[in-house]
Amino acid sequence: MCNNHKNMTTTRVLSVSSAKAPFEKTTIERRELRPHDILIDIKFSGICHSDIHSAFGEWAGGIFPMVPGHEIAGVVEAVGTEVTKYVVGDRVGVGCFVDSCGECEYCLSGEEQYCTKGVINTYNSLDYDGNPTYGGYSQKIVVTEGFVVRIPDGLDMDVASPLLCAGITTFSPLKHWKTGPGKKVAIVGMGGLGHVAIQFAHAMGAEVTVLSRSNNKKEEALKFGADHYFATSDPTTFTELAGRFDLILNTVSSNLNVDAYLSLLRIDGTLVNVGAPAEPDQYHVFSLIMGRRSIAGSLVGGIRETQEMLDFAAEHGIAPMIEVISAEQVEESYERVLKSDVRYRFVIDISTL
Repeated sequence: MCNNHKNMTTTRVLSVSSAKAPFEKTTIERRELRPHDILIDIKFSGICHSDIHSAFGEWAGGIFPMVPGHEIAGVVEAVGTEVTKYVVGDRVGVGCFVDSCGECEYCLSGEEQYCTKGVINTYNSLDYDGNPTYGGYSQKIVVTEGFVVRIPDGLDMDVASPLLCAGITTFSPLKHWKTGPGKKVAIVGMGGLGHVAIQFAHAMGAEVTVLSRSNNKKEEALKFGADHYFATSDPTTFTELAGRFDLILNTVSSNLNVDAYLSLLRIDGTLVNVGAPAEPDQYHVFSLIMGRRSIAGSLVGGIRETQEMLDFAAEHGIAPMIEVISAEQVEESYERVLKSDVRYRFVIDISTL
């Protein structure tokens, strides 16, 4: 902990004391500003499915008490003595991580998410001093300026919030696998990630197909920019679409029939996973061999790419569909996420905290 307690910031938070415990309003101390630190007055914090996994103790290594939240949009309240990128009053965001070693090959290439020393997550992580990190279900947060991004004027802050996880999680693989004109891209799942992925892939110029369990969301998918929509519950879908796609982006957190989805890829096509099911997937190697196909995964994006994503979203009018909730509604919203009863992301109005 910091030695100079008088300069620490006390802030109200929503925290859970143990796995699956109810949320409670309490206070924590944010560290005093170091030379490169920024104190952010948080306005909105999105709810990500990973918040639920973490708060419920479903992923190993949970650190309690826990303050979830890594989709943070706010305003700069104070800056350290050596901050150069931001001034008081700037609209800023913080995503999934708040520090990295800054020295390994991945940090130096702008891909801090793959830091070899281990990236410091925005919450449920230990910083390099051994102190636990606390996330965005909070009135204020202190973050070093290198891990803060600027929210463009063209984006409302509540809408920008989910882009800091759902946005970069889908933008990064679409860009990495060269989505663009002439490419046929399928998005599996039409939830918090999928509905943003459709918009990005469309804006990049690809021909976009949505693969969802039922036809319930077809009209919305087409409005988001999808060219085609197929229900995977229809057994003819996989026959009709065999060998069609250059890229399939899987955004769902449940296990798929991997072989069936691999059959939809062209030669050299790739199935990229950004959803993370709890149980292992299974597939036959022949599904890869016969088409020189690949299975891949992708983990959010670095700070430079996150800024690029936000600027791209503002330029192309890309916005998550959100439901703004109060601090009192967080537990109810968790239940609704688990029932897929949200169109398509919950965002906490931190002024209600």
